[in-house]
Amino acid sequence: MKIISITLAMLAVLIGCSFGVDLLLGFEMKTAWRNAISPFRVMEVPEYFVFVSLIAVYVLKKLYALVNKWVSRKLAKMME
Repeated sequence: MKIISITLAMLAVLIGCSFGVDLLLGFEMKTAWRNAISPFRVMEVPEYFVFVSLIAVYVLKKLYALVNKWVSRKLAKMME
């Protein structure tokens, strides 16, 4: 429970900082709120590339672990 509350607190602080910086840069309240809530609208192409790369690495690690587990079970059955 502590981890969830810390994560939510960090999310709130980061959204607040993003919102504050947008207001200090002169954006309207509506635009600053939209930028703070939906970060995908303000991302540029290199940021999308990094985001997709991180997601791909995560999925590939999970697939590798799943396949490795499946192969080890198959080998264990063959050894019996």
